[in-house]
Amino acid sequence: MEENSYIKRQRVYKTIMLVILTAFITFILTSIFISNQLESNSTTNNSSLSSIIQNLTGGSSLQKAMATIEEEVKEKYLNEYDENKAIEGAMAGYVAALGDPYTEYIPADEMEEYTQTIMGNYVGIGIYMTKNTEKNLIQVLAPIRESPAEKAGIKTGDFLVKIDGVEYTGDEMTQASNKIKGEEGTKVTLEILRGEETLTFEIERQKINTNPVYADVIDGNIGYLGISSFDEGVAEDFKTKFQSLKEKGITSLIIDLRDNGGGIVDEATKIVDYIVPKGKEILITVDKNKNEEITKAEEDVLIDMPIVVLVNASSASASEIMAGALKDLGEATIVGTKTYGKGIIQQFLSLSNGGGLKITIEEYYTPNRTKINGVGITPDVEVELEQSVTGLPTDQNDTQLNKAKEILKSEQ
Repeated sequence: MEENSYIKRQRVYKTIMLVILTAFITFILTSIFISNQLESNSTTNNSSLSSIIQNLTGGSSLQKAMATIEEEVKEKYLNEYDENKAIEGAMAGYVAALGDPYTEYIPADEMEEYTQTIMGNYVGIGIYMTKNTEKNLIQVLAPIRESPAEKAGIKTGDFLVKIDGVEYTGDEMTQASNKIKGEEGTKVTLEILRGEETLTFEIERQKINTNPVYADVIDGNIGYLGISSFDEGVAEDFKTKFQSLKEKGITSLIIDLRDNGGGIVDEATKIVDYIVPKGKEILITVDKNKNEEITKAEEDVLIDMPIVVLVNASSASASEIMAGALKDLGEATIVGTKTYGKGIIQQFLSLSNGGGLKITIEEYYTPNRTKINGVGITPDVEVELEQSVTGLPTDQNDTQLNKAKEILKSEQ
């Protein structure tokens, strides 16, 4: 009886071992197959690899569609073609089809220039641009102070129509930006539409250091800090220059955000942190799943004096975050005209192929949960600007700046 039981146990044991051995051999063979497939495709690109993976796993509808197109092109397409360029075009097309002017694919060969621009240093003519969706044209948000573009006479609101004789639309802003950049000392010709007038400018490319914080003392004791963009390091530069102005005896402050198209959100919130009490809400962001993230002030107040913030229709994104927070919290008087209305935040991602993706991920709201996107911020005091101003804090024709000075003097 016990002998029969032992024999049965041995048979079961052998059966289990046979199943395990069969599974192990199957796994090894499958691994060898996949390895051979990957090895045979090692000279191709990531798209081919994606096709192998999606054939094994099922893949998404996009992967299946692209795999089919890739297979048909390789098997039947008559002419020679650059496969890497085709893949780049497919990726760019997918992103462009989202219809969001702020979400874009950056090819690998443009990444260096793109990151240099984010850092605030590049070779070009020194202009901030945006897409005018109504006209589908490229519009100048602002020339950088003391840049070749400003010296040549390029102005905020100009429409950039042609570069070196080639016409560009608003959908081609990235290509236009890359065309404007080039080797230091070379020249680029721009055709500009200003009102009903068409103007031509030949401008020499130079190394651009945006130096986005401009400091001055006006009318004896009013500090002036103009921020042209929120590039990396701007908050620390702002802090240093404010402390220098304070040592000169200023008793109030004008922060000029006119023509500031935005930049790095963290830089803007750091500056707000210098002004508002610790623990106060600065910014509310909401993602696609309605998840909220609240940014609060973390530092002790650095700037404790009357403040006026100047804004206009070209103050956008991070500028609106700053102006909106200071307005809601009662820490500054906002003067000028309604802001641009870009209340969404982009994240930049580096991709495995060397390219990059700038993608809209969140919408932001002011501390009072005021919507900004497509709406803009209405100033506390609305003042239109004369067209002939130079943009310098010494310009006596600057009606918005004059109103700021008037408000601050009345508070002394």
